[in-house]
Amino acid sequence: MAKMGLDRQTLLVSAAELADESGLDSLTLAALAQKLNVRSPSLYNHVNGLPDLRAALTVYCLHLLVDTTRDAVIGKSGDEAILSLCEAYLRFAESRPGLYEAFYKVNMQQHEDLDTAKQELLNLFLRIMEPYRLGEKETLHAIRGLRSLLHGFATLEQHGGFQMDLHLDESVQYVLRTFLKGMHLNKSGA
Repeated sequence: MAKMGLDRQTLLVSAAELADESGLDSLTLAALAQKLNVRSPSLYNHVNGLPDLRAALTVYCLHLLVDTTRDAVIGKSGDEAILSLCEAYLRFAESRPGLYEAFYKVNMQQHEDLDTAKQELLNLFLRIMEPYRLGEKETLHAIRGLRSLLHGFATLEQHGGFQMDLHLDESVQYVLRTFLKGMHLNKSGA
């Protein structure tokens, strides 16, 4: 029987905190049980082992990332929406390093809600790309490019990959504005 007050959401929040504190690889069922002050077998009332926990963290991360980026773009469109989404995305990755690591590191086979969570993120990107009228295929290419830029900056920063005496925010803004110039060129048919 599950411990009073312990549910899957509480378990995920605590697991995300552990991952953020020490990295995803340090997240174990034993460490989570200790944080929650329960015995490890109690966790099996809510997850089917460590792979399921990590997969659930990926879904949890996607939902939080969608909420964070969606909030950042409310009332905005075009370049302003893209820049706001990018800033929120990078802030999320920086503030939730272990959870963000679950987003790209966990090998997902099949997990409930994963397809829905992925689609929510894609739909958000699709909406902010609408003003550019690129066409379906080109829009998907642009989304892949933008996500690659964001992920590259986020993971390189997490792993200490930016050692030059140059402000990272300036680099991010430069690259994003260059990306947006290309979007405008494609929009105008040039």
